[in-house]
Amino acid sequence: MVDTDDEEIGVTQSRTLSGAERMVRDYLALDGLDADASLEIRPELDPATDQRVAAARATAREAEETQARAAAESRAIVRDLKASGLSGTDIAKVLHLSTQRISQLAGRGD
Repeated sequence: MVDTDDEEIGVTQSRTLSGAERMVRDYLALDGLDADASLEIRPELDPATDQRVAAARATAREAEETQARAAAESRAIVRDLKASGLSGTDIAKVLHLSTQRISQLAGRGD
């Protein structure tokens, strides 16, 4: 379905999702509408698959957020350990990281 601002303006189809955007833009252009409009292609999936896709996306977002928090905490602990007098080599041993990684973490701010 092709719609603008919740108004259905027609239906088109494409053999592949990769070709869907071009098909919609062609459809819009033929209908005299803005073919450069922002589009969101949403394939119609069965409800179970749609739920699995949504769950996978949510899990990936959560993992990214967790990784960002872990990286920030790693940078903070490296700074704190350096401030307490530990060497980069000692910090690497404590955190089970390479000295190169410690150097990278020490050089980055939050």
